[in-house]
Amino acid sequence: MTPFETFAGLWNYWAVIVLMMIGLYIMISRGNLVKKIMGMNIFQVSVIMLYVSMGKVRGGTAPILIEGAQDVAYSNPLPHVLMLTAIVVGVATTAVGLALAVRIKEAYGTVEEDEIVNLDREGS
Repeated sequence: MTPFETFAGLWNYWAVIVLMMIGLYIMISRGNLVKKIMGMNIFQVSVIMLYVSMGKVRGGTAPILIEGAQDVAYSNPLPHVLMLTAIVVGVATTAVGLALAVRIKEAYGTVEEDEIVNLDREGS
């Protein structure tokens, strides 16, 4: 196997790394609360991709019993089931975060983190 084939064969893990770094960068570098929530979503997608990639078995099938078939490789369903739960929790977390951002916008007139901190310091 050539180095390129090894690199290309792990494309899903490279995508995980790229998405994880993009999400982390957005969360750290941006002061806008909505952008931070979107960065958190990108980061979460990378974690979900990582777990689903680890659960896949090369040449494996869905874990459904096939009568008469022998030597069948099955993919592990546990990571997939856990990530379905993570997707639901992630959607709920995003909804709560965006609802809080709307409330913060109504209360302070901005969603920029540094402006909110300055307004709080001036008010107290």
